[in-house]
Amino acid sequence: MFLEKFMSLWFYLFLALLVLSVYALVHAALQREDAFRAANKQTKPFWLVILGVTVAVQLAIPHLLLVLAGTVATVVYLVDVKPAVTSVTRGGGRGGGWSSSDGPYGPYNGNR
Repeated sequence: MFLEKFMSLWFYLFLALLVLSVYALVHAALQREDAFRAANKQTKPFWLVILGVTVAVQLAIPHLLLVLAGTVATVVYLVDVKPAVTSVTRGGGRGGGWSSSDGPYGPYNGNR
């Protein structure tokens, strides 16, 4: 009984990591290629290959060491690359459309 629960725990953990990797792959595929260069990150094809191999390995060869290596790549993309690319595509700032002179109540006009 304990072994069955342990195996189901591993199954759900691997499934969660697969879903996370698929999410990262889809996000990378939907971004513009120039946004990766503007954010000073690796190119879009680089991340598509890395994340695609990660998803393929998790589906075909669910070996723990390979899944962990793919998870590291996925986490690096989600924590480092995704926010930078999203910031570039939204124009930087807080959620998009804000300029560097915008304050909490609107644009600063220099008392004009």
